Amino acid sequence: MRLIRSASIPGEGAQLGLYQRGADYFIKIVGGQDLMNTRAHASEDALGIIACKNLRGRSKARVLIGGLGMGFTLSAALKTLGVDAEVVVAEIVPEVVEWNRGVLGEFAGRPLDDSRTQVQAVDVTLLLKKEPAGFDAIVLDVDNGPDGLTRASNQWLYAKGGLSVAFTALRRGGALAIWSAGPDRTFTRRLRAVGFVVEEVTVRAHAGKGARHVIWMARRG
Repeated sequence: MRLIRSASIPGEGAQLGLYQRGADYFIKIVGGQDLMNTRAHASEDALGIIACKNLRGRSKARVLIGGLGMGFTLSAALKTLGVDAEVVVAEIVPEVVEWNRGVLGEFAGRPLDDSRTQVQAVDVTLLLKKEPAGFDAIVLDVDNGPDGLTRASNQWLYAKGGLSVAFTALRRGGALAIWSAGPDRTFTRRLRAVGFVVEEVTVRAHAGKGARHVIWMARRG
């Protein structure tokens, strides 16, 4: 595996690396955690589908995705939504957007080229605070779930304060979908304490096999 690109994570001092091994690409914390790859992305696909499946027939549905990753969740969301939908993607590392416009683009079907996609190079928390009742669905694939790994500030996003802001940013009947590398009963209770109706969905990393990941589907009543 060889490092072909790197990028600083704002405010943290750590770096993200884009690695290549054969035909596969990986995004990792340089010298540390493996975050995602082009080989096993079934749970990222599922995240986009689960978050948006109830919006298929909704006119002008508006979705916020926190974390572009390799574009698989965005691609799945776009395939699920109607032609007049809008998907806002918040990605704080500009180089990740560049990688998706370049070498990674073909793997997810180049969803950044879709006219329904709007990318903003900001922390997703800023958009959550800025737009109360602004979204029909909010999709978070930030770090590896409720435990912030790449940015300490992400811990606020998954704390009661951040979840309350997400609740307020949803329109009535909207849903917050959150990807995690594993289960967390404390986090489930935290979602319910904020006012969400919560369902946990277990998905596999790769087409019915591989690691078991968790998607929280939290609805605003």
